[in-house]
Amino acid sequence: MNVKPLSSRVFVELIVDEQKTTKSGIVLPDTVDKKEQTKGVVIAVGPGKFQNGTRIASDVKPGDKILFSKPWGDDKKIEEGGKIYFLVDEDDILAIIE
Repeated sequence: MNVKPLSSRVFVELIVDEQKTTKSGIVLPDTVDKKEQTKGVVIAVGPGKFQNGTRIASDVKPGDKILFSKPWGDDKKIEEGGKIYFLVDEDDILAIIE
């Protein structure tokens, strides 16, 4: 898939975790942790946003593994080839995982 994000948006492939299980062995459905941060791999990065007439480059680059706030709307979710992608704002990225 060839996607070129605009402004400060980042195209991210979702890293699907194994089933989430409590210490006592109870398997939790995906709907339990709706507000949990999500891991992903950066696929493409927009050119950055303008601030005071100057373009500010992104802090992430393709290939970075990140922790981000999962977008709520399905309008930012793309499913293709059995993989899930999100188009997120750079401000929704919480950390780069090293």
